Order: sequence, then C-alpha cells, then structure tokens
Amino acid sequence: MEFEALGKVVREPRKKLEVFPKPDHVTTVIMESDEVTSLCPITGQPDWETVIIEYMPDKFCIESKSLKLYLWSFREEGAFCEALAATIAGDIYQACSPHWCKVTIIQKPRGGIKITASAFYGERSNVV
Repeated sequence: MEFEALGKVVREPRKKLEVFPKPDHVTTVIMESDEVTSLCPITGQPDWETVIIEYMPDKFCIESKSLKLYLWSFREEGAFCEALAATIAGDIYQACSPHWCKVTIIQKPRGGIKITASAFYGERSNVV
C-alpha cells in the first residue's frame, strides 16, 4: 500500500483522508485531537476545538498523519462548531465506509460559552 503523506515531508494541509486495511479483531477506533483550530464564519475570530472521532471500521481505517493534515485544513476556514462536526463525520464516513462514525467537537469557551456538538453517520444498530 502506497501512502501519499505518511513517511513523506508534507508542509501544507490536505483534504484527503487516506486509509489502510482494518486489522483483524479491531472493533472500534477512537481518534482525538485537541489542537484543531477554525474560524468563526461571521467574525473571523479563531476558535479552538477538541475533535473526537469514533468509528466501527468495516474494511478500512483512517491513517493518522492524513487525519492530522486534514484537520489542519480547517485552520483558515470559517465554520460553526456544529457544521464542523457534520463535515468531519461525513468525510470520515465517505473515506473509510465504516459501519458507523460519530464525531464530537468540543469548542473551547469564548465569551464564557463552551459548545459541544456531535454528528453521527451509519447504522445505529451496530453501535458498540
């Protein structure tokens, strides 16, 4: 399997999520980053988020370096926290076709308000 980002020098964000075959007996994958930033789509002010990605792989898993580069791509994009959760969940679901995936965004407080938003794709009957 040839990766475009893993093992290579990449100096800019990318929207492409790369995958690899799911190892036997893996039932759930959880990936978390507390280093995600985006912009408020109205004011342009920066927002800092923790992103938690949970999924039940079918045939493929998300490669982590491509995920890091993908999350970096939101740094200069305007998005509400709720829309960011839906976008990431949809992209994860499209990239690796899991049985289900859930993305939770926890936006650090701004103006004293902390926001947590989740988006879910897939079959809820398969949720562990």
